Amino acid sequence: MKYARKLVLILMLLNFLPTVRSHQQQESIEQIQPVEVPRAPQSKTVLQKWWAIFEDNEYVRVIRVLIVVILLSIVCMVILLIWILVNRKRMKAREIETQRLTEEFEGLLFDYLTSDRPEPVYKKIARTALSDSNREILINQIRELSKSMTMSAGVNEKAREQLRYLYTHHLHLDQDSMRKLYSPKWHIQVKGFRELAFMDITDANNKIRKALTSNNNILRMEAQLALVRLNKDDPFGFLDHLTFPFTLWEQLNIYELIAIHNLPVPQFSRWTGSSNKTVVIFALRMIQVFKQRQAVAQVVECLEHPDKDVRSTAIFVCGEIQLRETFVYLKHMYKNEDYDNCLAIVLALGKMPDESMLNFLKLVLDKEDDVLLQIEAAKAISRMGEIGVSALVKLMKSEYKNYQIIIRHVLDKRIF
Repeated sequence: MKYARKLVLILMLLNFLPTVRSHQQQESIEQIQPVEVPRAPQSKTVLQKWWAIFEDNEYVRVIRVLIVVILLSIVCMVILLIWILVNRKRMKAREIETQRLTEEFEGLLFDYLTSDRPEPVYKKIARTALSDSNREILINQIRELSKSMTMSAGVNEKAREQLRYLYTHHLHLDQDSMRKLYSPKWHIQVKGFRELAFMDITDANNKIRKALTSNNNILRMEAQLALVRLNKDDPFGFLDHLTFPFTLWEQLNIYELIAIHNLPVPQFSRWTGSSNKTVVIFALRMIQVFKQRQAVAQVVECLEHPDKDVRSTAIFVCGEIQLRETFVYLKHMYKNEDYDNCLAIVLALGKMPDESMLNFLKLVLDKEDDVLLQIEAAKAISRMGEIGVSALVKLMKSEYKNYQIIIRHVLDKRIF
């Protein structure tokens, strides 16, 4: 309606301008030429009037272009609106069909797993999943069913094996998953990784390993997760060749796989000598989580690592799994560390109280000017029991340095 009003206004202006101009031209002609005998007026058709409006001059050419642009815009808007409505209807129909097929496949898969004669059932499934889109719906349904069976308590291994046999031998859906690995689109490759991992299909392990060097973070992470499940001989072997930073999110996903799928836990001391510092940090964290105290020698080596973050993680591990064998190394490195690692050392010593560290902690309390370091040193001393409390009381009464506020704060049972 808005464009129609503009069009009518433009046409009215065009109808007015040629009339004014023709009057001006007529007056000038009459001044130059002699008066002629007037002719009888001729009636113009509608087509001639419209043609007169669009006579060739510079103003009309501009307006003519504008009219064409407006008409084209209206046509494009109408075409776009029709396309949107048709596409929306198609998507709605596809959504309804997907929901119907999902429910149908759920029932058929249940019948397949519970039937004594599964042959007619899987043949019916095969007939239903003839098209590529229907096969994709079936793959998603089988993957979700396998996932729920894996995460549920009391996993039925026989049912999972039946589902895998259906996937690979009866329906040959593993070929669909394998083709996805060679797609130029990374999200389709990721889908293939997940499908192969959930169905325990190891034929494409070499292809998945190549994705470990990808610049795409998501593709690289999914390849790691897939190999942990598919590489039965050495699930964490990818850590040997990992050159990209092993992010915290990737580490959490690997740990989740170990916890959920009850994967065999390796000796993570194997990777404390890696040239990739993020892999070393991950190995130290896993040593702490799984209480691998036999890795004390490797943890001690990490205390001398050139990277500060690795040393900090190693200090934390010493305290968490109470590696008292590292007391000497912690005392020796204290004077050369920055504030954060010094605080980490005092906190670690507080988690494994030992009378042999009393003098060292008293020295920290006496020499350090930072209040937080003094408080944590006093706490570590108090955790030694009666000997530690007696030492703090003696220091509080000392006139050499005013410890009253800090020690009274630490010994206050209302706070701790």
